[in-house]
Amino acid sequence: VLLLSLPLLLNPFQMIGQVFMVVDVPHHCNTSWIRAIGPNLTEEEQLNLTLPRDADGEYEQCFMYSPVDWDLDSIMAYGLNATEKCSSGWVYPSAQPPSLLTEFDLVCDKKDLNDISQSVYMVGLLLGAMIFGPLSDRIGRRPIFLISLLLQGLFGVAIAFVPHFYIYMAFRCVVGASVSGILITALALGTEWVGVSYRSKAVLVTHCFVAIGQIILAGLSYGIRNWRLLEIAGSAPIFALFFYIWVLPESARWLVTKGRIEEAKKVLQKAASINKRTIPPALLEQLKPENQTQSGSILDIFRKKHLRKVTLIMSCAWFADSLVYYGLSLNVTSFGLDIYLTQLAFGVVELPARLCCVFLLQWFGRKKTQAVLLLLSGLMCLVITGIPEDQPVVTTVLAIIGKFVATASFSTSYVYTAELFPTVIRPTGVGLCSMSARVAGIVAPLIHLLSQYHRAIPMAIFGSAPVVVGLLCFLLPETRGTDLADDTGAANPQPSRTLEILSKRDTAEDGVDSEKDV
Repeated sequence: VLLLSLPLLLNPFQMIGQVFMVVDVPHHCNTSWIRAIGPNLTEEEQLNLTLPRDADGEYEQCFMYSPVDWDLDSIMAYGLNATEKCSSGWVYPSAQPPSLLTEFDLVCDKKDLNDISQSVYMVGLLLGAMIFGPLSDRIGRRPIFLISLLLQGLFGVAIAFVPHFYIYMAFRCVVGASVSGILITALALGTEWVGVSYRSKAVLVTHCFVAIGQIILAGLSYGIRNWRLLEIAGSAPIFALFFYIWVLPESARWLVTKGRIEEAKKVLQKAASINKRTIPPALLEQLKPENQTQSGSILDIFRKKHLRKVTLIMSCAWFADSLVYYGLSLNVTSFGLDIYLTQLAFGVVELPARLCCVFLLQWFGRKKTQAVLLLLSGLMCLVITGIPEDQPVVTTVLAIIGKFVATASFSTSYVYTAELFPTVIRPTGVGLCSMSARVAGIVAPLIHLLSQYHRAIPMAIFGSAPVVVGLLCFLLPETRGTDLADDTGAANPQPSRTLEILSKRDTAEDGVDSEKDV
């Protein structure tokens, strides 16, 4: 579980690090043309002669007076009237470190490219879910996990050297796909390597590393303001994890379902030796595919009625989770307080949000927890729409509470989804649900653009979806205390007989989890 968790420390940087590379700064059109006829003008005189002012008396940021062939005396006597958009670039504060905004001029007509590039990254996450989910079912969890690590490292570092913003967006798309591959395979491996009683804990431990990554992101982005150096600092550390080639095991459960029994025995014995335990030979001999489990395919999800229902509702749940989560995370610059402190608060609340899921899932079960958390996250966003614009503290506090609940809901979805789908199509099913989350991630930055019509529109959309989906979750089956299904035949999760056995014996003395699902 620790091996699966370490790469997730860098995921928050890839997800929302761009927010800190495009911090808005004062800017105005480059009007150096007037220096040819007035080389001795002060900066203030130059701006006063060449830039119009807005309704507040400030210099326009996106318009300038059209250049003329007059002499300086005529310009000063009569002034300029005709205006045009900036034609020679923009001027930024000289002390400003290089950022995406200043280097690629993401202002005025290009301002929307920032949100569009975030959507392109989410397209990468969507493509990764479509590609790596089925691939990990076909060729294994381990190779896909390692390939995703390599892609994230290579293209993440390469982004720091791109000369054009469109190349930046293309590389970000590839990084998004690799992040999706890591998330899907880490979930499958974490779920399949532990037993019923530790399943939710294993998944949520990996999510705690995402929360720690959020906190690290706040400090990293505050300390490194040069966007290229920040990109390297957030991507290069993943190369330190390539010792995984020698230590990361394949899923023993997946090997069993593929009929590779001898390989499954070897990885189990290796895991036992690392834990200084022994597996009774008789127990290993019992290791065989139940009823010759057949390989699953994406078509099984649509053939089976119970899988269709699970896929539809959980896809909606992931969509709503993602919409709120990214709607709040990518909106960090709009709440009115310091963005680094707000990001730090977002990261700090994620850790208890992930941890509290351990107890909520155990006490109330998966279904009720998922439904209630979705409802609460939606309500927080809807309440924010009614807060006046001059109350940034109240808005930020509500956003932090909303982020807490949305994070807990997202973690619950990961656990719940992994338990609802059988082994033969688990990554495929999770991949489909992840695809809906990525669609929401694509849409979330674009929804933010609607704030130019009314500031409450985005939050009203972010809040409505989870309220509706939360009610649908009550139609799902409960999976608390049930064994993972191996094939697509079972319509309802089966109660775990292993739990009854383990409750009557000291598992610590056994040294191994005697569950068949490893």
